[in-house]
Amino acid sequence: MSIPKNSHASWFSMFSRGQHYSKTWPVDKRLAPIFVENRVIRATRFAIRFMPPLAVFTLTWQIALGGQLGPAVATALFACSLPMQGLWWLGKRSVTPLPPSILSWFYEVRGKLQEAGQALAPIEGKPDYQALADVLKRAFKQLDKTFLDDL
Repeated sequence: MSIPKNSHASWFSMFSRGQHYSKTWPVDKRLAPIFVENRVIRATRFAIRFMPPLAVFTLTWQIALGGQLGPAVATALFACSLPMQGLWWLGKRSVTPLPPSILSWFYEVRGKLQEAGQALAPIEGKPDYQALADVLKRAFKQLDKTFLDDL
């Protein structure tokens, strides 16, 4: 089985996309019942902040006590992998095309932004979740909150 030459670039770009998506997505409690992003972003931010120190603590504690390093290393690796799993999921989600039910709502919100005089770049290809995040972020800044009533 051959691996594409730029597989590492696309692998790392998925983490970058995930980070960008988590910063773009408006974490609003009214979106939480429909989209899982709020929970994943919150969990990923928590993991980025607390899992690396937990990994270091686990290793140093076992070394200081003269305990078994195998389970400690496994625990540390698992703890360090959690933020990466969250960013990977967010990156994959950001490039996932919108399903038809959300797609129609995406175009409605976009239309409301244009009616409010907002200049929007034309859509290239099928809109994905990153495009939705961009539109929602602008809508939360520019429109009153009633645009969510149609969701």
